[in-house]
Amino acid sequence: MLIETAKRVLQIEADAVLALQSRLDGGFTEAVKMILACQGKVVVTGMGKSGLICQKIAATMASTGTPTFFLHPAEGIHGDLGMLAKGDVIIAISNSGETEEVCRILPVIKRMGLPLIAMSGNPKSTLGIAGDVHLDISVAEEACPLGLAPTASTTATLAMGDALAVALLEERGFKAEDFALFHPGGALGKRLLLRVEDLMHSGKDVPLVLPEVLLRDALFEITSKKLGVTGVVDANGHLLGVFTDGDLRRIMERGLDSLQLPIAEVMTTSPKRILRRNLAAKALQIMESHSITSLFVFEDVESTTPIGIVHLHDLLKAGVV
Repeated sequence: MLIETAKRVLQIEADAVLALQSRLDGGFTEAVKMILACQGKVVVTGMGKSGLICQKIAATMASTGTPTFFLHPAEGIHGDLGMLAKGDVIIAISNSGETEEVCRILPVIKRMGLPLIAMSGNPKSTLGIAGDVHLDISVAEEACPLGLAPTASTTATLAMGDALAVALLEERGFKAEDFALFHPGGALGKRLLLRVEDLMHSGKDVPLVLPEVLLRDALFEITSKKLGVTGVVDANGHLLGVFTDGDLRRIMERGLDSLQLPIAEVMTTSPKRILRRNLAAKALQIMESHSITSLFVFEDVESTTPIGIVHLHDLLKAGVV
């Protein structure tokens, strides 16, 4: 019984969203153009459950390149209409189109000459008539069996808001890097903003030895720098190869005599590399694909002199993973 109820609710709400497709017309295109031409901010307003949906729409638009904020209409009629300014575009939402608080701020919006995008389930309502553009968000029925709790209607409203936000995103040529700028604290922001140079070890913290150094002596460089690896460079600082603690375990299987070998004889040549300006996420991808835990860092593709090293632990600490 419970599963059947859930299926019924999901079907009603899915149908409500799909029904919006047939109602998309020139009004939607005009609404997008109106927002693209906005010289100020987009202001989304609505009351009650619609107001909660308005907040999500505003948040989505703001994070995808459209400066947007939510205005509570009840607070608006008690002074918060002062937030409005010339150049703003208003999106007012009310399923009935007759919500008192929303209707009471319409005269001020009109007096200020602000473009109004009305989203309602009734184009002939007070809000629908007042809008310069009307987006029809009507639904055949609510998922609530009593027909009282906003369910399918709020889902349809949210979907229409998402359609606007994504259309605006594409028209602006908004990219993942732009999105990350507004999400610096999230995992996505870290993956798209942090560069290798932000996390790499440099200077004296980079483990390096000359090729003639005996393996036993190179171990001091590996352990003292605590990165489980050392680079092998020539007298001019050009990277010739690397030796890791994993290599050491394999070498030890040959016996302790191997510790007397010059490291050049046991190092891995042609090591994987990364550039300082590359995203940290690219370093992670290289490490994962080659099952390694560190990369030496270079200034550019032509350089053979390492300027740093980045370790998997650095990426983990930074939240890139």
